[in-house]
Amino acid sequence: MPGEPALTAEQLALIYRHARQEFPRECCGFVLGHGPSAEIVACENQQDRYHAVDPEAYPRTSANAYMFGAKDVLRLDRSLGSDRPATIVYHSHPRVGAYFSAEDARAALASSWPVDYLVVDCRDPDQGIGEAKLFRREGEAFVEIERFAGAEI
Repeated sequence: MPGEPALTAEQLALIYRHARQEFPRECCGFVLGHGPSAEIVACENQQDRYHAVDPEAYPRTSANAYMFGAKDVLRLDRSLGSDRPATIVYHSHPRVGAYFSAEDARAALASSWPVDYLVVDCRDPDQGIGEAKLFRREGEAFVEIERFAGAEI
């Protein structure tokens, strides 16, 4: 329904715990479906594996980038034609804030998935989660559509 948050407090807590667990690496995952019954799918960030094999082609590490594995991409892609499609792709930004970076925009435009994007500000452990912001594509830009308070996780 319009006006309702995109994620429940419980769903957001799962994402925040995933970000904390992966810190100082970026976490990544996606949300299947809408509302309280939506499923949070925590994925393994494959960025370091790609970087190790070809650092020239993949200069970033998991400290400042994320990449889904093939099985996760397949699951997300297949969900889009189902009655429970992916609605949100999420990842964390360790120590740098919840903003949609130029690299985030490039990757989102390349994938062309019809989803929103959640970015989590994962700070040092004694500082918790700063906040999270949800972004939606409008043309070639991504605009903030919702903001979530942080937590001491």
